Amino acid sequence: MRICRFAVDEEIGYGVVHGAEESGEIGPDTVVAGLAGHPLGELVPDGRILPIADVRLLAPVIPSKVVAVGRNYAAHASEFGNEVPSEPMIFLKPSSGVIGPGESIVLPWQSTQVEHEAELAVVIGRLCRDVPRDRVEEVIWGYTCANDVTARDLQRSDGQWSRAKGFDTFCPLGPWVQTEFRVADGILACHVNGALRQQADLTEMVFDVPALIEAISAVMTLVPGDVILTGTPAGVGALQEADTVTVSIDGLGLLTNRVVDRG
Repeated sequence: MRICRFAVDEEIGYGVVHGAEESGEIGPDTVVAGLAGHPLGELVPDGRILPIADVRLLAPVIPSKVVAVGRNYAAHASEFGNEVPSEPMIFLKPSSGVIGPGESIVLPWQSTQVEHEAELAVVIGRLCRDVPRDRVEEVIWGYTCANDVTARDLQRSDGQWSRAKGFDTFCPLGPWVQTEFRVADGILACHVNGALRQQADLTEMVFDVPALIEAISAVMTLVPGDVILTGTPAGVGALQEADTVTVSIDGLGLLTNRVVDRG
């Protein structure tokens, strides 16, 4: 099931997306069936059936925190001359950085090297702590696409990642949460202005999703709506003003954002 968060007539709501292609691409017959209340509870239709062209898709969740994972693809670690970590390398991105599909990534004046990082995002569905690997599926609500936008020059100069990854608009998510998805079947890709920049099989992750949630939940309590970014493959590259960047995962859909300069 594909669950989206959307705006229509200045009202924000949730809905179930019907009629998208199997790959997740939106077609002419794609509609949103509105939901009453929050979808993490019981799904109650509100009777509205809206053409997706008539709504504005928003980030599917506003998490209390975004927990990201560094160097989780061996080729990406290698392209920066880094070793693959022996355990998941986790860091936080602020929820204030979250934007949805169609919103703009804003280049900050402090950086001259902002780069895309296409990632699979996991959305947590229930309060949890110390989740063992064999029970991880019980705490996952679903999956979506993400872009861990990074000011690479600031990451190098600061010696830590908070500022480089924490700017407003540096965490695009979307287009919706897919509640039924086999990670083993997914292909992650990033295109900039139509040109392929990144592509990898999701099984190439050094630490798979169960290992990541087991490790992260051993450190911090996860609450419904929290997002885990699972790392990016090789091929990260610079974004320039007026670029269009699209993160795609087969079965999850396409997350497209324009790049603008703060000016």
